[in-house]
Amino acid sequence: MSFPSGPGTYILAIELEQAQRIRIGALGERAFERGYYLYVGSALNSLRARLERHLRAEKRLHWHIDYLLQQAMIREIWYALGAERRECAWARALAELPGAAPYPSAFGASDCSCRTHLFYCPNKPSFADARDILCVDLSRFLTA
Repeated sequence: MSFPSGPGTYILAIELEQAQRIRIGALGERAFERGYYLYVGSALNSLRARLERHLRAEKRLHWHIDYLLQQAMIREIWYALGAERRECAWARALAELPGAAPYPSAFGASDCSCRTHLFYCPNKPSFADARDILCVDLSRFLTA
């Protein structure tokens, strides 16, 4: 796997194969439906280091997404390079993605005023639709 080392913003396209309740750190136990989840994040120091961390099975649980990834699989990573802070703008834009619904908690958004940085999609989300809504030149990495 080869990711750029500069700063960037990313979306993890995650599949959860069965509905379940998962403990998400300080958020507590939450219900997750079977399907796909889109998680928006940023890595203003090193996109490579952050994405490699997300893909590792063994890691200290720190962020909300770490807890979800114990039960779910990253299927794709969509990303764009750049030092500008786009995470919140992307989260607002994903609320308009056909078939996506904001997850009903401040998942991944405890350090900003966003409602959430996690979106549920019952079916596999469209990379092309996301690229069009975000209006950026996204790159895509397939993990499986």
